[in-house]
Amino acid sequence: QVRFMESGGGLVQAGGSLRLSCAQSGRTGSLYDMGWFRQAPGQERGFVAWISKSGQTTDYADSVKGRFTVSRDNAKNTVYLEMNRLKPGDTGVYYCAAHDGGNHLNSGLYGAWGQGTQVTVSS
Repeated sequence: QVRFMESGGGLVQAGGSLRLSCAQSGRTGSLYDMGWFRQAPGQERGFVAWISKSGQTTDYADSVKGRFTVSRDNAKNTVYLEMNRLKPGDTGVYYCAAHDGGNHLNSGLYGAWGQGTQVTVSS
């Protein structure tokens, strides 16, 4: 059974940076297209970024383009989300998940999810 665990969240001032990690355990010989989503209090979980198995293809939500970068190190079974120029609107719980196929913007098409890591951006 594959599992994912996010880390790297925290409290940061607006304009600051954080780097989130998503470590895969179990079935480490298998690679997955991966997505990052975030959920703010009272809001639905929303798409942030996506990366293909090889790492050669990525996609981002318009709200984070130019500020966030998704990458991966397949030798370490880890996916990263580098977040720069953070804004208070980026606050939320960030989740990584394995994409099962289809429209990668749709959270319902993701299988295994991590437990999330809290990111709080103060103004």
